[in-house]
Amino acid sequence: MSEEMTNDWFDPETSTFGDRVAGAREIAKMSQEELAKRLGVKLATLQNWENDMAEPRANKLSMLAGMLNVSIMWLLEGEGEGQGPLEGASDGADLEAIIAEIVDLKGRSIRTANRLSALEKRLRAWNG
Repeated sequence: MSEEMTNDWFDPETSTFGDRVAGAREIAKMSQEELAKRLGVKLATLQNWENDMAEPRANKLSMLAGMLNVSIMWLLEGEGEGQGPLEGASDGADLEAIIAEIVDLKGRSIRTANRLSALEKRLRAWNG
């Protein structure tokens, strides 16, 4: 094992994509459930990523990197700038992840507002 191990969660020379996701998630002090919810994916999907059974699509990969405060290249290859959790990173990947999350939240808000309006109409019709 290398001396570069950080918090005993992986060896940079042998870590897999799943190892890096799990380790960065732990450093970010997030549970699998919390991260899956924030990403808008099922828990089983995140578990498959961490177990190297699947990899996320580009938009989720960008969001994942931003939420874990690591670079996309580090997640994918374990190489390049940002090997491991980045401190105060504000590169394009972080901005993309923030924008993607905002768009997702706006969409959910619109759907929720539409459902509330429909329920209000039903209630008014029933009540009056």
